[in-house]
Amino acid sequence: MIYLDYSATTPVNYEVLESYIRSTRDFSGNPNSLHSLGVKSKALMNSAIKQISDTFNVLESEITFTNGATMSNNLALIGVSLANMQQGNHIIVSKLEHPSVYEITKYLESIGFEISYVDNNEDGLIDFDDLKKLIREDTILVSICAVNSETGVRQPLKMIRQIIKKENSQTLLHSDMTQALGKVPVNFHDVDLASASAHKIYGPKGIGLLYKNSRVALTPLLYGSGHVNLLNPGTPPVPLIVAFAKAIRLATTDLDKRENFIRRLNDKIVEDLKKYDGVLINSSKISIPHILNISLLSMKAETFLHALEEHEVYVSTNTACSSKEISTAVMAMYHDPKRASSTLRISLSHLTTTDEVNKFLLYFKMVYEKLSFMKKNEE
Repeated sequence: MIYLDYSATTPVNYEVLESYIRSTRDFSGNPNSLHSLGVKSKALMNSAIKQISDTFNVLESEITFTNGATMSNNLALIGVSLANMQQGNHIIVSKLEHPSVYEITKYLESIGFEISYVDNNEDGLIDFDDLKKLIREDTILVSICAVNSETGVRQPLKMIRQIIKKENSQTLLHSDMTQALGKVPVNFHDVDLASASAHKIYGPKGIGLLYKNSRVALTPLLYGSGHVNLLNPGTPPVPLIVAFAKAIRLATTDLDKRENFIRRLNDKIVEDLKKYDGVLINSSKISIPHILNISLLSMKAETFLHALEEHEVYVSTNTACSSKEISTAVMAMYHDPKRASSTLRISLSHLTTTDEVNKFLLYFKMVYEKLSFMKKNEE
């Protein structure tokens, strides 16, 4: 099997799984309970939270655990909007966001908020001048992802935040950092709120986090018992939190070394795929090497995906959470419907081997030639 869909989800790291199993087995008490088993579980959980807060140099109270980045995005965008609606009802998002963000903005529009979409250039970089023009006195929130899930385009969040604060010091910046964490260095201090998910960094599914600066007002979306997490009440999933902390620690180690290795793999694939007349490279010079997006101009991407699958090669079309046939990110970058409707995403990992890349390129050639031959015979 050649797995090249790491941006959709990752296999659980063995050490992370061991942490989950051990905490499940040995720490069965509810951390909200006052008896010794509960106190023991709470101590373990607090230790894990401290590990995470130390990694990102933020307060422990600024970390809220969710069931994943989609919930974090909901909590950030809706929670901030409801808490600040007296100050304004204007929100700005990029055209390169995860589908969950657009579903949230649709909801916010339905209850009276105004949404603006900031432009970007062909490389996917946010248009700073357009951003400046869009920010108004009633702009309460800007949401721009750190790394686009389809093309790997990386945004300079620190610079973006400086622009926002200069135009309106009260406007908050949220970033979905799901595709950045574990791939490139992230700094929560570049933003006011940040979303992330464990299963993208070799952790378990079912847990994510929201970083919220302590000065940010946010209205909870859920209400219930439990004193540990007021923004997401209930019994904290201690084993998932412990596993998430371990995944973060491991995923943020040796980032440069891993990125350099992945870049060499990416360069090898790009050089090979450039030889095909019917293949366009969509990832740009500001894309991280972990995500490579291409367009197949003469055949359906889904057909190509399933043909590769017959050889146990696994890639994706656009983002795994999108039901759309068209890539919103590629459309935003190139304004070409044909190019945006025939995309494949190849996502790499430090676990990917050179041999796997060589085999992938061989199978790509076989499938491309086969489908091209079939198409020619049909015409």
